[in-house]
Amino acid sequence: MALPLFEYVPTTQDQRVSSFGSADLNEDAAFVYRLEASKSSTEVDKLIWAAYRQVFNEQEILQFNRKIALETQLRNHVISVRDFIKGLAKSKRFYELVVAPNNNYRLVEICFKRLLGRSPYSEEEKIAWSVQIATLGWEKFVDTLIDSEEYRRWFSDDTVPYQRKRFTERPYSFTPRYGADYRDKLPQPHPYVPVTRFKPMFEQFEPFTWDKFVQRSQWASVAGLSVVGAGLLVVLLAISVAANGAG
Repeated sequence: MALPLFEYVPTTQDQRVSSFGSADLNEDAAFVYRLEASKSSTEVDKLIWAAYRQVFNEQEILQFNRKIALETQLRNHVISVRDFIKGLAKSKRFYELVVAPNNNYRLVEICFKRLLGRSPYSEEEKIAWSVQIATLGWEKFVDTLIDSEEYRRWFSDDTVPYQRKRFTERPYSFTPRYGADYRDKLPQPHPYVPVTRFKPMFEQFEPFTWDKFVQRSQWASVAGLSVVGAGLLVVLLAISVAANGAG
């Protein structure tokens, strides 16, 4: 038996700020995408792209994450936008990218921002809904959230969720898919080790210059070797002369 939703009291400043308005009152707003207002296939494409951006995050809009079957049903008006959003949030890719790396508290924060268009109003609200995830399971939690009176009041059946509250930092659709606790568990890259550039053989020796030769030569050794060499040369010449005289 699932636990009932715990009672909580909103405590943030955001809950005192007027929302941008419901879709019915914001038909001319550029960031509101409604299926009823999408007359052409191009406009439907924009609505679908906005849904992916809202649910999957700006950085996760990849061809691999598309749900073609859901898109086709939406284009043919077999399902509503609300059903499409629900299908994306319950998809395997969303579970792998968002649900698996996060704890229940962060999942509540992410889903409130992406699906309800606002951040949680208090820690008590986070705790209350995290208990719903634990008792209902992920898919039932998504159903409960998107079938809620708040979702229906603001987005009805044919509107893509959007950020209803003020933009204090970055848009909610840019919320990273995992937090610092999961990030710190990821494998860390190896520290950079500089690699010595290979030098060809001819680059490993200094070019010859007469000045360096004069400065670095050990002239005492040179003089001694010269005397020894000259003596040997004299001995060899004497031997050669003696040999020729005897012949």
